[in-house]
Amino acid sequence: MIRGLYTSGWSMLANSKQMDVVSNNLANVNTAAYKKDTVILESFPDALVRRVNDRSSSNPSGRLGNVQLGNDVGEVFTYYNQGQLQKTDNSFDMAIENCNTAFFTVAVPAGNGAYRECYTRDGSFTLNSNRQLVTKEGYPVMGQNGVITINSEDFSVSDDGSIVENGQIVDRLLIRNFTDATTLRKMGSNLVERTENTQEQQFDGIVRQGYLEQSNVNSINEMINMITIMRSYEANQKIFQAQDGTLEKAVNEIGVVR
Repeated sequence: MIRGLYTSGWSMLANSKQMDVVSNNLANVNTAAYKKDTVILESFPDALVRRVNDRSSSNPSGRLGNVQLGNDVGEVFTYYNQGQLQKTDNSFDMAIENCNTAFFTVAVPAGNGAYRECYTRDGSFTLNSNRQLVTKEGYPVMGQNGVITINSEDFSVSDDGSIVENGQIVDRLLIRNFTDATTLRKMGSNLVERTENTQEQQFDGIVRQGYLEQSNVNSINEMINMITIMRSYEANQKIFQAQDGTLEKAVNEIGVVR
């Protein structure tokens, strides 16, 4: 019975983590270029159970055997498939098409005046007071020559990310294309960063000016997932309560000395 309590309780913890991820997906269904997460469950490894301070002659090791705690959260997997492109006709909005593993490069303050390179698919850019191209959070957007500065309202962005002003190419968007986007790590604010396993490849997609990539979250599917998780949690909860009631009877009724 004790083992059953642990199994049900651990499964409820896994369901809680699943619910957190699904809730976050739903909260970002309208966030530009947000990439949905999903929880991958795995079998919890067997745990060896021992009696504490039990060194009886019949069982000198104190071992009770192994406990299987059911499912555990193996990883939170991110789907980097492209969301639908929405036309905005805003010259500062940009989207990457036909390349799920490519990202715009931004400079994020790292303290002491230093910056670190991070990446985003959210191309809802704007200009700051210095006419530098920045994200909604104010992070500078990087080009081949550094922070991109746009001096004219009349500019265009070509398919390869080149920025053209008055008929002249003034810079090109620094777009990083990775061999495997799943090696990236989310860091909040719709940004990701490299890990030690991240490798680059040549960019072969298209930059669309006047478009924004939408979230790849399907709200209907996420609502179905939420209902499924709630039912699973409730089932584990009822099993937990049933086992707890049985244990109570075993202790308070069957074990009573008359």
